[in-house]
Amino acid sequence: MFLDKLALILVIIGALNWGGIGLFGFDTVAFFCGGQLAILSRVIYALVGLAGLWCVTLLFRTDEEQGHAPHTA
Repeated sequence: MFLDKLALILVIIGALNWGGIGLFGFDTVAFFCGGQLAILSRVIYALVGLAGLWCVTLLFRTDEEQGHAPHTA
């Protein structure tokens, strides 16, 4: 599903950004978007957060709901 892939991409961006903060003290989103309090940065942070919430639903979906064929032995 398109929304699942988009959410996963945003979560990966967020994870890389947090990795940069943790390892190097460098916030890439803030650097490119004008600081942590800039509107664009806040929008990106909010989208990453919403994507993370969406990805939680992936943990609880069945194979059929995810578009996979059921497993047969």
